Amino acid sequence: MSTSAAVLAVPSQSFEIRPLAAPLGAEVLGIDVGRPLSSAEFDRIHQAFLQHGLLIFRDQHLTPAQQIAFSRLWGELLIHVLKQFQLPGHPEVFVISNIVEQGKPIGLADAGKFWHSDLSYVAPPSLGAILYAQELPEEGGDTLFASQQQAYDALPESLRRRIEGLRAVHSYTSRYAEEVFSGVVRPTLSEAQRESVREVVHPVVRTHPETGRKGLFVNANFTTHIVDLPAHESRQLLDELFARSIHPQFIYRHRWQPNDLLFWDNRALIHLATGCPSHLRRRLHRTTIAGEAAF
Repeated sequence: MSTSAAVLAVPSQSFEIRPLAAPLGAEVLGIDVGRPLSSAEFDRIHQAFLQHGLLIFRDQHLTPAQQIAFSRLWGELLIHVLKQFQLPGHPEVFVISNIVEQGKPIGLADAGKFWHSDLSYVAPPSLGAILYAQELPEEGGDTLFASQQQAYDALPESLRRRIEGLRAVHSYTSRYAEEVFSGVVRPTLSEAQRESVREVVHPVVRTHPETGRKGLFVNANFTTHIVDLPAHESRQLLDELFARSIHPQFIYRHRWQPNDLLFWDNRALIHLATGCPSHLRRRLHRTTIAGEAAF
């Protein structure tokens, strides 16, 4: 996690970090992340991020360049394989939207239909993601988050021993055709795009590089099978882990408010988009932060 851009001598902002009445997450109130952060402000936000896994910055008014600048405080940014949904002039910003203009979708309308950790299908997988509300529907559009560290802690000891040291394959294309919400057609991947998202292997149990906490690192969207297990045994074990990873006691449901900016830890959480009626406009801008090899 990069701090060089954050260590600045700037006027301090007074803000509050308010934990949610939920298994994870906290609101950050009274700060403008479009302004440069002092070292002390960055450190405070960093610690809250590690503690809560998800930070909700309320009432932000950012340009794309400001979102990118804030995102870069935490590391290098990743560029999504679907380059047609980059924000024009800002390739770091991936547009998530069901809006169609001049007969073409402006963003990916079906992002996140299955539980997943963003870009777990690359090596190394991402550190986290920042998602900024642009247009919100009048109904629907919630995002669910589940703590994989809490899920791991709750596993029976026998299951923990069974999965320790196992590795699993992650693939972007494994459920590509299934991911669509009703009425959405996903773009066909070119050969070059397929080459850029080849299968990768990560541990089933991941140790967080900053906190040392262990958590599950498999997800229903991208994890296809466990290495060196027979297919039926792999499927059975993954299905059990998927089910245990999303028990209600590990989940927070985010109901978006105008100008929300969310920052979550892909090393500790998985998330899910619940969808909204197709006739209601929805648009969000996502930046994704590069991480380190999972271990």
